[in-house]
Amino acid sequence: MKIQLTRAFIISLIFLIAFSFVAFLIRADKIVDFDHTIISVVQSLESPFLTTIMEFFTVVGSTQVVVVLCLLIIFFLYKVLHHRKELILFIAVVAGSPLLNLLLKEIFQRARPDLHRLIEIGGYSFPSGHAMNAFTVYGILTFLLWRHIFNRSGRSLLLLFSSFIVFMIGVSRIYLGVHYPSDIIGGYCASGSWLATSIWIFQWYVERQPHLASRRFKRS
Repeated sequence: MKIQLTRAFIISLIFLIAFSFVAFLIRADKIVDFDHTIISVVQSLESPFLTTIMEFFTVVGSTQVVVVLCLLIIFFLYKVLHHRKELILFIAVVAGSPLLNLLLKEIFQRARPDLHRLIEIGGYSFPSGHAMNAFTVYGILTFLLWRHIFNRSGRSLLLLFSSFIVFMIGVSRIYLGVHYPSDIIGGYCASGSWLATSIWIFQWYVERQPHLASRRFKRS
């Protein structure tokens, strides 16, 4: 368990450093060429069929769909699996992510790209709320399911599926012209740090339970 705690802490720190680096580049206007290059490549693939696909993935990452998905997962954890601790972790993670996103958007107040938009949306751009929500929800879902899947093929499919969904939601926002690539990367990094920190606290709490129970037993 100590190895898992250390791993979660290190991952959280790496994501935090990565987010800070992206934020620094944005503040210093050192990432403009990168953003425009990626946008040009992604939007050069535009076609009616691909636009439909990207609109589908952006809807999958929308607040409405995420809320419905989270309610289903909460019901499953509470009523079917009866996992109270994991339920608390899930609720804390998915509730904290949008709040963190709002705070970061207000801090950086980056305007959205105005190059070639296929949909209209308001609000600030950095970090991407869709990217953060996707990474958080599918990341914590992967963590919770991983603990109950014991064969390598099942775990590999779970990881591939979650990674694909998160990646496509991020790409869809670039394709539709409502986010810079650095918004997506920053969203992934911010969410990754938040998710890893939450898992680290959860694992620390779970590890302490036997020790606390032992102390109570000795006192009684």
